[in-house]
Amino acid sequence: MKKSTFVSMILGAIGGILFALGMCMTLIPEWDAFQPGVIMGVIGAVVLLIMVLVWRRMEKKEPIKPSGKTIGATLLGIVGALLLGVGMCLTMVWSHMVAGIVIGIVGIVVLLCLIPFIKGLK
Repeated sequence: MKKSTFVSMILGAIGGILFALGMCMTLIPEWDAFQPGVIMGVIGAVVLLIMVLVWRRMEKKEPIKPSGKTIGATLLGIVGALLLGVGMCLTMVWSHMVAGIVIGIVGIVVLLCLIPFIKGLK
């Protein structure tokens, strides 16, 4: 295993765990830890961002140059993930089964649209 892959794996695991735990702390009302959850989620997101930067530097890749396509792909991914998450919340938390399934499927379709958007069609 390459050193860059190992470092990315460790930082990705730490950042993912911190982000997921922060989201749980924020969204589960019984825990009564909204503010610490937001802080922990932000710390996890920062660790994940650092992971990307460290991995790119270790692989000697050029920095990501923001273009219209990069920004569009990022926004499309965010919208798709949010739609999928809202659909899951509607289904599992608020007991709106039909609306949750429909919104979740729309989120999945939006995320699937990322593949041809990024790779292109041939």
